[in-house]
Amino acid sequence: MDFLKPNLLLLLTLLPTVAAVLLILAQKFAGAGEEGMRRIALGSTVVIFLLSLPLIGWYDDPALTMNLPWIDAIGARFHLGVDGMSLWLVLLTTLTMPIAVLSGWTSVEKRVREYLVFMLLLETGMIGVFVSMDMILFYLFWEVVLVPMYFLIGVWGGERRIYAAVKFFLYTVVGSLLMLAAMISLYFIHGKATGNYTFDIVVLTKALGSSSILTLETQKWLFLAFALAFMIKVPLFPLHTWLPDAHVEAPTAGSVILAAVLLKMGTYGLMRFNLPLFPEASHYYATPIFVLAVIGIVYGALVAMVQPDVKKLVAYSSVSHLGFVVLGIFSFTDKGLEGALYQMLNHGVSTGALFLFIGFIYERRHTRQISEFGGLATPMPVYSTLFVITCLASAGLPLLNGFVGEFLILLGAFFSTQHVAFTAIAATGMILSAVYLLWMLQRVVFGEVTNPKNAKLQDLNTRELVVIAPLIILMVVMGVAPNLFLDRSHKAVEEVRKVVDKTPAAPAPVESQPTHLGATH
Repeated sequence: MDFLKPNLLLLLTLLPTVAAVLLILAQKFAGAGEEGMRRIALGSTVVIFLLSLPLIGWYDDPALTMNLPWIDAIGARFHLGVDGMSLWLVLLTTLTMPIAVLSGWTSVEKRVREYLVFMLLLETGMIGVFVSMDMILFYLFWEVVLVPMYFLIGVWGGERRIYAAVKFFLYTVVGSLLMLAAMISLYFIHGKATGNYTFDIVVLTKALGSSSILTLETQKWLFLAFALAFMIKVPLFPLHTWLPDAHVEAPTAGSVILAAVLLKMGTYGLMRFNLPLFPEASHYYATPIFVLAVIGIVYGALVAMVQPDVKKLVAYSSVSHLGFVVLGIFSFTDKGLEGALYQMLNHGVSTGALFLFIGFIYERRHTRQISEFGGLATPMPVYSTLFVITCLASAGLPLLNGFVGEFLILLGAFFSTQHVAFTAIAATGMILSAVYLLWMLQRVVFGEVTNPKNAKLQDLNTRELVVIAPLIILMVVMGVAPNLFLDRSHKAVEEVRKVVDKTPAAPAPVESQPTHLGATH
């Protein structure tokens, strides 16, 4: 333990890259075949997940932090850390990766080594984003994520994969460059004001969030530069158009990772950078962002409702569900912020599982058209049962994970300083999500088997059950015992709220109302 704790974050970040190098060497020098390479990749991601589990007990321990000199010329440091805001996102990443590797076990048949190498490099980038406490380090990992995902879509995707990959790349790069410019501006502004030229996120947050170093006008411009990069990644309406193309063309594992983890990098960035660094600008732009979030919630649900392609339906549902997360973030309330963080996890679990279910039937039928299915409950009862549970979780059924996050967000938004009308309109998104998901289930799962090709489909095999089981279990656990997760994020969320909310908190509707479900502080 003396070695593990101070080096754990470094190990989690670099081990996927080490595993990628081992894959290359295993084929070149040991003659490992495709099956062997898959086993190496799966084994590596499982080990990384197991290594990440101690974070649940250690996340608030200063001994876990690593802060070493890195680029002395510009004051950049190799600073890694984890708190209640990033803890569950790191664990979501490490859990998603072995599931994603196993999901492509039989479907990916060309360039298997390269595919697995890109998957492992992607894991390094995603974990790095969530544990970086230096802006330059954060930006480095942010860009590292872009390259493997570009190739996963462009090489192993569908018919329009090149178009989708280029669109994904261009959208992300434009936002990233503006964010880099804003980081450099912060570096010089803080350095001139304090004499400390640094990119350290902790130092900058303490200095800028509670002082007058930045004027409101400067905050507004820097806020927009960061927000554009993060809102493209979310994606927030109207910056969402790359997402349906990327999801539809990506291989199943790519869609799972994109939905479960990559989109959360945007909402995480808003909570980590925009709110604490630019509190006044956050209030200034709260109303227009509320409007865009509400439009995204309703628009995403309505467009999902008319999709003939089940994968595109789930892609547009992400636009709607991530709109709820943005709504919670800019409510500036404990409930809204905790709900937003919880909904990030919920969406990762539920929507990641939905893409797995779509991948299962695509492998059998090689089509995603809803009209091609019907009555799958007869030949595939286990598949249908688990698919229904996942759809109900995504729709926000009580006792499943989706309900807790959306309820907290709507509660926080209602008691925020924003217009109550926005919250009322956003609440219709929960109704609409039930409409498009239940209608899709009716046409795909229930009724008679109308297409003879579906009559003899094989139900889920052992590998597919192993892939989906952890996510189904999580949906139930997160729905019935949310405080297992909320308690560990409360302190970090409270710190953000104190910085961004200079005004007294809104009165609770009931005396001694808990900060979040079932907990008192």
